Amino acid sequence: MQLSEHFELAEFIRSSTAKRAGISNMPTDAHLENIKLLCEKVLEPIRIHFARPIILSSGYRSPALNRAVRGSSTSQHCSGEAADIDMDGTNVTNAQIFNYIKDNLEFDQLIWEFGTTTNPDWVHVSYESNGRQRKQILRAVKKNGATSYLPYK
Repeated sequence: MQLSEHFELAEFIRSSTAKRAGISNMPTDAHLENIKLLCEKVLEPIRIHFARPIILSSGYRSPALNRAVRGSSTSQHCSGEAADIDMDGTNVTNAQIFNYIKDNLEFDQLIWEFGTTTNPDWVHVSYESNGRQRKQILRAVKKNGATSYLPYK
């Protein structure tokens, strides 16, 4: 199913964990609308700006899949409002994606996920379907084996 000009549903529901565990990862109709909005407001502008495919490492997560990957119970992935982008192996860096979103797009939450001070391992971005974007920018770090979210710079 085509969600927008450059994104298909298969990209959002792909999960090796779901496949291995036999977990359904199909979104509800309401979640599907949220995914389409995320595509329209965030992912398509990124795709157009960089003129190349955007690689999603995580998109929608059904409640069962979210439990299986030990995701946060409040994760916007579960409502179809978030995606993780990982451009490793391309000529576009995750830092370029992060900075483009930060400087040019409306978003609810933007997270520099681990990595180094020059490039995150991946970029988490969300778009709140109610239209109220917090523009919260964070950096995920490990402290004593646990993930902490700090204000970005």
